[in-house]
Amino acid sequence: MAQDGPRRGVLRYATLGLDTADPHRHTGSIAVQQAYVEALTSIGPDGGVEPFLAERFAVSEDGLTATFHLRPGVVFHDGSAMDAAAVRANIERVRDRIRGGWLAGAMRLITAIEAPDAATLVLRLSEPYAPLLTSLSELWIVSPRSPGWEGTITRPAGTGPFLFGQWQPNLRLLAPANPRYWRPGQPQLEAVQFDLRGDVDKGLALRAGDLHIAEVPQDVATQLRADPRFVVQGLRDTTWYFLAFNNRRPRPPFDNPLVRRALGHALDKPGFMRFVAGEAGVVTNQMVAPGNLYFDEALHAADPYRAPDLDQARALLREAGVDPGRTAIEMVSWQEPYAQAAVQMVRRLGFRVTHTPLDDIGAQRRLGQYDWDICCMASGPRADVFLRWVRLMSDGPNPVLWGGIQDPELDGMIRAAAAEPALEPRRAKYAQAWARVAEKHYFLVLGHAANQIAWRREVRGFTTGFTWSPHRADGGIAATSLE
Repeated sequence: MAQDGPRRGVLRYATLGLDTADPHRHTGSIAVQQAYVEALTSIGPDGGVEPFLAERFAVSEDGLTATFHLRPGVVFHDGSAMDAAAVRANIERVRDRIRGGWLAGAMRLITAIEAPDAATLVLRLSEPYAPLLTSLSELWIVSPRSPGWEGTITRPAGTGPFLFGQWQPNLRLLAPANPRYWRPGQPQLEAVQFDLRGDVDKGLALRAGDLHIAEVPQDVATQLRADPRFVVQGLRDTTWYFLAFNNRRPRPPFDNPLVRRALGHALDKPGFMRFVAGEAGVVTNQMVAPGNLYFDEALHAADPYRAPDLDQARALLREAGVDPGRTAIEMVSWQEPYAQAAVQMVRRLGFRVTHTPLDDIGAQRRLGQYDWDICCMASGPRADVFLRWVRLMSDGPNPVLWGGIQDPELDGMIRAAAAEPALEPRRAKYAQAWARVAEKHYFLVLGHAANQIAWRREVRGFTTGFTWSPHRADGGIAATSLE
């Protein structure tokens, strides 16, 4: 497609990082790569599924067959056609070569991938899978000619409005405009420069004009809302905050349920969420917030840790025979202020806490060693609730944030919920799975808050989406311009 007018300006954008050049091997960094790769489906502003590289799709009544009609005339950045054979190759690659990825559950159920013609793809499943269409919004389609295809892709050739340009890990990615993008008149920018540094004061950089769009903490968002130079919007879905235990190799006494319960009673969840998000913070004990389709009001009301109770915490420690003054805790977190708030809450019981805050890659590595006791982390918006649940499965992607849970019974409960085509029975099955998580005390949910995105007024046409994605079927950076 030809660009209707001249492209102008380089948009400077900073939200999350980029952990790999291979879109099929990411561990959660979905705020950058969607600039240069796209999927069959996209998540709309209300969380619904919208067509993207597939211009239409249908799922059979029995849930065992999904048919996708591909958008005509779309080409990858390397000039090859985005056709049914290429899409099939991507799905086969994720199914057969990517172990423990985000889509492992869905891929396991695909028994056949058919391409009856260049514009049609048919997936046949062994059993119904309710989150199929939403999950496919995170199966990004790249050219099978991309360098590294047989191992780890090093230079992905996608179909997105921008190209995978010059990548300096933990520093920046410069993504030039795709001159052959399939949407007329897009992109309107010359390029997007993603700032991948984790130690940048984004509020200060926005004010100085060094950034155009950035994620900012709640207190900075409040300040910027009062400044006519800026627009601030929250993501449509929420981030949830939690304290997780080492579940893969727990060290005494933190393998004792009494001790885990004691730490739960030590947490001041209302205070923590006020620290994170002010009055916008929501206290709950679930991975979804009130108002979400899968929120369970009865479980919420029964939360034993909705308010701190240090007396009860100390009584449980005595029952467990634990002297906190003689007990060391190794705690890992990202370099986020909220983690220090959790440290202070745990220290009120007298524990000797060693807190190690790390950048994203460092934290992932340390957590994967399972030589720690607790971690205080957060997990952002996802296209479907199953993409939150999958992290808790024994073979799930990036399980370290939740302590590497290994629970075959929980795995079965999650799979049963995902296979349930009817909404109400599916909700009930997820609620049963959550009851097991709560019983086992694998982790303790602190609450929810919407991540805040701010941008300068000279940015035109940009809006936030349901998730972190900077580019979606309904808008984003492809439709953005600079005055």
